[in-house]
Amino acid sequence: MQAPRLYVDPPLAAGGQVNLPETAARHVARVLRLRAGDALTVFDGRGGEYRATLARVSRAAVVVDVGAHEPADRESPLIVELGQGICKGDRMDLVVQKATELGVGIIRPIVCERTVVKLDLKLDPGRAERRLAHWRAIAVHAAQQSGRTRVPEVAGIEHLDPWLDPWLACSDTGPGPMFVLSPHADQSLPDCAPPAPGEPVRLLVGPEGGLSPREFERARAAGFTGLRLGPRVLRTETAALVALAALQAHWGDLR
Repeated sequence: MQAPRLYVDPPLAAGGQVNLPETAARHVARVLRLRAGDALTVFDGRGGEYRATLARVSRAAVVVDVGAHEPADRESPLIVELGQGICKGDRMDLVVQKATELGVGIIRPIVCERTVVKLDLKLDPGRAERRLAHWRAIAVHAAQQSGRTRVPEVAGIEHLDPWLDPWLACSDTGPGPMFVLSPHADQSLPDCAPPAPGEPVRLLVGPEGGLSPREFERARAAGFTGLRLGPRVLRTETAALVALAALQAHWGDLR
């Protein structure tokens, strides 16, 4: 039986001990029902992972003995930043979870004109922070399950126009390809040039109802290329995951 994998926020070192954070400790003791002496694998997101053994499991603390570092590398060579128009509840959770499994590097939740979820970043910053914490926890769990050694960044919630402003303000669109999904676009992925080694790929996906015509043209003006994913219209959560899978198949490590 494969040892459970856990993400631990404090930096790890072989031969050290670490107290698991509350959420991870509760998962070990109450969900997995592990006991002192049981084996597990821990990683801190800095690369590789560590063999570990539970030293103590109690209500007060769960303590782990950190063993040898193993330089496992399951990260994609393709760096993808996903700008996802925020979608409702479970759909956004699904995008964060599956995008993590598909090797995305950064997830940027974006408020668009047609965003159904109302997150007023100025009037209710607390609600926005709670949503971010929820999505970040989903990314951690997905990284644990999928064997990733790094947890993707779930960046702060942002409105679309400010996110596009840096590219609109300069004549150079920046390194790497930038795509905005649209069922009416002329280009598909085989028509596009791949990124140079180390260059990121930026992908913009609208919320339910897609981007408004104004938003789509603003993205195009910022240097984003319209990208079509076949002849059918896909839901926002489907479109994001199909695009990520296609990018990994063409230019990443999904072989």
